[in-house]
Amino acid sequence: MPATHPHLPNGLPRPVQIQTQSFRANRPSIAGPDTPEPPYPILLEGVVQHGFGRGSKDLGCPTANLPDESLPDMVAAVKPGVYYGYAQVLPLEGQKSRLRPEDHQVWPMVMSLGWNPFYKNERMTAEIHIMHEFSDDFYGYNMRALVLGYIRPELDYTSREALIEDIEIDKKVALASLVRPGYKYTSDPFFSNHDKA
Repeated sequence: MPATHPHLPNGLPRPVQIQTQSFRANRPSIAGPDTPEPPYPILLEGVVQHGFGRGSKDLGCPTANLPDESLPDMVAAVKPGVYYGYAQVLPLEGQKSRLRPEDHQVWPMVMSLGWNPFYKNERMTAEIHIMHEFSDDFYGYNMRALVLGYIRPELDYTSREALIEDIEIDKKVALASLVRPGYKYTSDPFFSNHDKA
């Protein structure tokens, strides 16, 4: 199911809240309840695609894009915004991995689902930042993501610096939210115990 264009039926742009200093000042340091509640967990899986190349270059936050066909369950269940959970990157069957064994472990992630209004995207994307330093890129690898909670709505920004600052806060909120006992999902059966590259 392709994602829809960010416009209302009358052709006007879909309204998106502008990030403000007061919004940032009031952001909680932990998001969501003490254990995931429906519709979470949401399971996503797909082969990592090339995106716009802005994550590393523009924002200092490398992201992996999931293909459109992996998104319908998430799009149907939640609104655009920033989410947290865990992700794992694995080679496809028969593919030799360029990554280290530890790169195939399950790591915390933060995910942006939406149109990225600052960049005026024409289509919805799911961009996942895995909080781990990988030894190489993993385009063409399979990624499994377990989305466990919601951090904040999708926002527009008046500057790239403000966007970068919020991304850094998103990472901290995700990590603080995932250390709670109710979020111990790294050994969930959805993930593979892939112990060899």
